[in-house]
Amino acid sequence: MSPSRPSYRPSFSSYSFGPGPLTPAVRTLIAANVVGFLLTWVVPELTLRLGLRPADVFEGFAVWQPVTYMFLHGGLSHILFNMLGLWMFGVQLERMWGTAYFVRYYAVAGIGAALTTLLASLVPGSVGDLLYVSLTVGASGAIYGLLLAFAVYYPD
Repeated sequence: MSPSRPSYRPSFSSYSFGPGPLTPAVRTLIAANVVGFLLTWVVPELTLRLGLRPADVFEGFAVWQPVTYMFLHGGLSHILFNMLGLWMFGVQLERMWGTAYFVRYYAVAGIGAALTTLLASLVPGSVGDLLYVSLTVGASGAIYGLLLAFAVYYPD
């Protein structure tokens, strides 16, 4: 006789979808990203000033760009999928870690992605040259950090 499998019966008294309601930091990060997206939609020049461009960081000392680039996005689908990832994985991680640790981790992942871009732009050759003058926007680096942490805690 094989061991019986636990039976999972859906509860019809309540319905839930995804990880549940927004946690405080995830809500704030989504709001900040939406505000950044709308601001750059109204004033497109802000993207050039706040997006990550290694030439501006190294030559113009635009030291704010490794932080501000995370709150800008290149289009509607870009922000929608980034915020979907933030909600899907960030809510569970924030509940597990607490808000303060989650915010620190998110910032380190996002700024770490910016530093990786800056270092890669210094690689000799055509790839480094192209990256040095290109503009990077979006929370994808921070979201990939969340995906990594989620995979470590929930490998199955």
